[in-house]
Amino acid sequence: MTPITRRNVLIVSGLGAGTLAVPGWAKAPAAASTLPWPGFPQLDPKMVAETVGKSHFDEKRVRELVGMQPALVNAWWDWGFGDWESPLGAASHTGRREIAEFLIDQGARIDIFAAAMLGYTDVVKGLVAARPGIQRTLGPHAITLLAHAEAGGDKSKDTFDYLMSLGDAGKILAQPIGEDERKKYIGTYQFGDGAADRFEIKLDSRGRLVFAYATEGPRMIHSLGNNEFFPAGVPTTKFTFDLAKTPATLTIKSGADTISATRLAS
Repeated sequence: MTPITRRNVLIVSGLGAGTLAVPGWAKAPAAASTLPWPGFPQLDPKMVAETVGKSHFDEKRVRELVGMQPALVNAWWDWGFGDWESPLGAASHTGRREIAEFLIDQGARIDIFAAAMLGYTDVVKGLVAARPGIQRTLGPHAITLLAHAEAGGDKSKDTFDYLMSLGDAGKILAQPIGEDERKKYIGTYQFGDGAADRFEIKLDSRGRLVFAYATEGPRMIHSLGNNEFFPAGVPTTKFTFDLAKTPATLTIKSGADTISATRLAS
């Protein structure tokens, strides 16, 4: 008999107080079982990450990955703080028409960003007519709808011209800041007592301000002015620096979650 534990027990109140039931799906797997991949039955996160990443530029590898696991065409990857991107989303903002068309042929769910890049002007017009203001919605990494149409080149010129005529399909939230101002925020910030409870604000190889934590890839942060920033693709998450304090502090607010960190002495 499978032992009843806190992990595999479902308390069913309809059977009377204290009655325990163990449905088949809730039973712990046999000790000898081996998962086919990490996180089973969800798709292998490494394959998801690679498919989304390669969909920016590598059609051959995308075809190989989808050939191995067709469900990858509708997988999404969170680059950080909720910056979700699908393979089709990746191909759309980079103007990779062949990759996008392959993914759609394999069952990828088309959206307004893919339609803009592919030059489906009637589709884009229809969605704007059905939901005025949708043209201001930002895609993965906070890339505008207009930029997706521009990425499509000559084949999406009509779509680009239409979106330009709306006046607000290319509106970005980020404000430019100079190199000297960016340097003011650089440092290692501690948010807990442990040695690993820290992250960095630094400049990448292109001089852009980024957030870097543990083994995760660095994420660009964009200025909103007044010492406030947001991470790429997620305007609802706010980074607020207080440089007037000694040492400086950084508060990250993401939904109901808040992290407060203090800059360490360099």
